Amino acid sequence: MPHVTFIHGIANKPPVDDLLRIWREALADAAEPLPLGDRGVSSSMVYWADLLHEKPEEDLSAYEGVLENSAEAIDGGGNASPPRPQTAQEAAFIEALRARMTTLSDAELETAAPVPAPAAPQGALERVPLPWFIKKRVLNAYLSDVHHYLFDVEYAPPGRTPVRIQQTIRRRFAEAVCAPAVSRPHIVVSHSMGTVIAYDCLKRVADCAAVDGFITLGSPLGLDEIQDKLQPGWSRADGFPHERVAGGWANMFDRLDPVCGFDPVLASDFRNGGQSTVEDVAVQNDGAWRHSITKYLRQKSFATTLRRMLRV
Repeated sequence: MPHVTFIHGIANKPPVDDLLRIWREALADAAEPLPLGDRGVSSSMVYWADLLHEKPEEDLSAYEGVLENSAEAIDGGGNASPPRPQTAQEAAFIEALRARMTTLSDAELETAAPVPAPAAPQGALERVPLPWFIKKRVLNAYLSDVHHYLFDVEYAPPGRTPVRIQQTIRRRFAEAVCAPAVSRPHIVVSHSMGTVIAYDCLKRVADCAAVDGFITLGSPLGLDEIQDKLQPGWSRADGFPHERVAGGWANMFDRLDPVCGFDPVLASDFRNGGQSTVEDVAVQNDGAWRHSITKYLRQKSFATTLRRMLRV
């Protein structure tokens, strides 16, 4: 039986069973429907939102819909605080990523207009026509999650025992792909920060099992700051995770997706023995918030790619 391992991205999420159901339903309701159960495809979710948030999101409708009607619906769930760097290296990393997202200071964020003047210098979030109080929550979630993982921060929500974030998520990912119930062909489908985690594990974690295909959606892997933190292991000439990806890698992006839009094409940065093998696929999601996972999952090109990799 073919199997899909999903991994989610930034910010808080609903409980794992609900999140997996929502993703599967988005596929079944897509322009080119791909109901995994009807095709004999099993699936699982690598879930890590609980490591950073006190409790799961309860408003499932925000994740099931396609409208930008709440912070949760646009990856701003959990009301994360900005990361607090402990070293000069961490501070420089956070500031560089922040500059990719916005040219505004914290004080300017509080009073910024919903749609900035087009002539102004713009970061990725300036181009998104949503209120800044929501975009600020997205920015905090993005910076916090990326920082905590790539710097392996020791952290826990209030009332819990802190754990090393990268080590714990790596272990969860490896356990998911090595689970006895997983059969071949086995495809990893990742979104947002989940693409960084999946790549890191498939490229650099020895205990991780091999898979037959890899799909990234709205990935920030094209950013130099993130690539630098994936060394040793990553290089432009040999960055493809051939160690544990036996088949292809498809990378799908919307150029107006603020998380991946600065450098969405990955083929030139993740070569396989010097050869470009990543399949970059541009899509056009609808609405103001182009990073939504349900919008990517409903794309016809995604269903076509996943069906081909699963051989169903």
